[in-house]
Amino acid sequence: MSQIHTRQMGRLVAAGTLNQLDATIQTLARLRALHMIDYDGSDGDLSLGTPSSEADQLSRDVNKLRAAASLVSSGSNKEASAPETRAALSGDLHERVDTLLAENDRRSEIESKLVSLSEESTALQMVAPLKTDLDLLDGFESLTTFVGTVRDAAAARGAAKEGLFLSGNAGKKTVVGVFVRNEDAKEAQSALEAAGFSALPIPECEGSVSSRMEEIDSERASLIEEQVTLENNATSWQEANADVLHSGLELLERDQELATAPVRAAVTAHAFVIDGWIEMARADEISASLQGQCTVVDIEPFKIQPGGGSHGHNDHHHHQEMPPIAFQDRTASKPMELLTDAVGRPAYGRIDPTLFMFITYPIFFGMMLGDMAYGMVTMGLGWMLLRKAGTNEMLEMGGKFLIYIGLGTFVFGYIYAEIAGFEIFSHKHHTWASSLDIFYPAVDYHGHAWHTSLPFGIELAFPFHRVTDVAHHGNLEHLILLTIYLGVAHVFIGLIVGFRDIWLHGNGHGDEGFVCALFEKGSWIILLFGGFLAAYAFLSKPAYEERWVSPDPAYLDLLSTMMTVGGIMIVIAVVMIMWMLYRYHGVPFPINIGLGPIEAVGMMPTVISYVRLFAVGVVGVKIAETGNTMLFEPLAHILEDLSHASAMDYLSMVVLLIGWLAVQIFAWGLGVFSPNIHAARLHFVEWMRQFYDASGEAFKPFGFKARRVEVE
Repeated sequence: MSQIHTRQMGRLVAAGTLNQLDATIQTLARLRALHMIDYDGSDGDLSLGTPSSEADQLSRDVNKLRAAASLVSSGSNKEASAPETRAALSGDLHERVDTLLAENDRRSEIESKLVSLSEESTALQMVAPLKTDLDLLDGFESLTTFVGTVRDAAAARGAAKEGLFLSGNAGKKTVVGVFVRNEDAKEAQSALEAAGFSALPIPECEGSVSSRMEEIDSERASLIEEQVTLENNATSWQEANADVLHSGLELLERDQELATAPVRAAVTAHAFVIDGWIEMARADEISASLQGQCTVVDIEPFKIQPGGGSHGHNDHHHHQEMPPIAFQDRTASKPMELLTDAVGRPAYGRIDPTLFMFITYPIFFGMMLGDMAYGMVTMGLGWMLLRKAGTNEMLEMGGKFLIYIGLGTFVFGYIYAEIAGFEIFSHKHHTWASSLDIFYPAVDYHGHAWHTSLPFGIELAFPFHRVTDVAHHGNLEHLILLTIYLGVAHVFIGLIVGFRDIWLHGNGHGDEGFVCALFEKGSWIILLFGGFLAAYAFLSKPAYEERWVSPDPAYLDLLSTMMTVGGIMIVIAVVMIMWMLYRYHGVPFPINIGLGPIEAVGMMPTVISYVRLFAVGVVGVKIAETGNTMLFEPLAHILEDLSHASAMDYLSMVVLLIGWLAVQIFAWGLGVFSPNIHAARLHFVEWMRQFYDASGEAFKPFGFKARRVEVE
């Protein structure tokens, strides 16, 4: 089936005798083909199934191993056999896990105790200048004590009056101890507050400060020694048990899912019913596999009701239950499913944009970043992720995604003739990058191997000098124009897709068919095409007349015709939008008289938004170029005459090199982050809003996918 469609789904209902429920669940788990629909208990003749007797114990075991796994890295990710893993589970693995958890609890206690001792030590250091035993600082029945720091020691002394006053210096702070009778406490407190009093915590212990500090030091040393031992034990435990722990957890999670699966089925005293969605491509396989356990296996291909294809699961106008969405099997384009899932899966029957983004996303990203050095670094990072991915599918897809956008960056870097912010064919001066011109065909004095003009003012050249304006034999203005044309084409494709989806599956309000699609999306197609013709003619005509002394009358007539036709198409489109808002969205027509033109004007910023393909890239180039000018060029100047370099020159070389590398890393990091944000915006906002319905639910088949342990 086409890669632009999701898989055809069907509804499965399987029923059989209750004693075959466990066997049926085992078969479904092995097949990994059924998206189960949990029974909601709405039928009074049916009830929820009951979990197996082992479910509670499995839940406890899973929770315990999950707690341990959170403390231990995943290990080597090597594959393990199910029998070996079960043997480890039935052995002393649980006891070893108990030891790990107990020692981790003890480490937490030690960390908490060390923090407490540190706080107590700080408090002791503050009260030490008072030179009195700790038990004498508090706990009197007839006396109130105040121990703390003050700004004004003389004022604090006055607060004591007939009481006892102690003071000392702890660094730059003055520490005081004031002892007064209980009846004088309020007056003393007021006087101390005026002196800038701030209370200190008094450690609850006896004896001198020095003796308690010795005890703390001894206790801290003992705790640290125990802490080191426990950390070494944890390291040794991980080296010996990490693989079997994570393998055992995976196996127990499978057992738990099997044990609790009966609660998802509907049962009677003697029978069961299982309901769910399957991929129709596997219908025969599933039916044949269930024949031995089920007396009834009914599979019905799903058919969208007229006008109901876009409602998904949150439809308030249509109540057809929609199936989950399963992507087609993919190889090269599969990493782009990350982008599709980031928005939400398409509603059933709608176009899957994944394949489109496989083509356009690296192009958009590459147009913005467009540097051979940054492309190679990005691809290298992707390759490293692939090396470390192992069985982690998400990490694998992320690595391939980086390789794709890195390749786009490298290709456009070659087209732009840029590397690490340097222009290979610089119009300013030669750099080390100029030596890379051997990888290009012979160029003219403008730095182009070839140059051609296409209709609608499109100017193409190779290399394409995006940071140099036309006046200096560059292509900067051409790139701006190309991004706008690319925006028109991209949005146009989105509208065509939207037209198809509404024609076949409806607009989400119960309307469908060609006429509905014509007003819902055709109006925007007419607006976009007419607006392009009118804008091109309007901008081109005065420029053409100014450029030529004797302009071609036929071409001027053509531009005038384009402007007229474009204007008529815009008017038609606006009227169609007004009627569309009234007929299909229920907006009162008088309101549409003003709303229609406003909505139409919104198409302009949508297209103009694609200029970011130019702007983001040029900003990144200028950042790298600034680092090259201010840091690399002085470094290169020193290197050219290294034999006469002074000690200061050598120091400057180190500083300049570190600074230049820092700027390059920053430019690359910003280059990876910012183009991704903008490429995603152009796809998710500007393009996909023309057609995309993200109400689809991901297809999640019941069963197990081996990560570390083979499926039994």
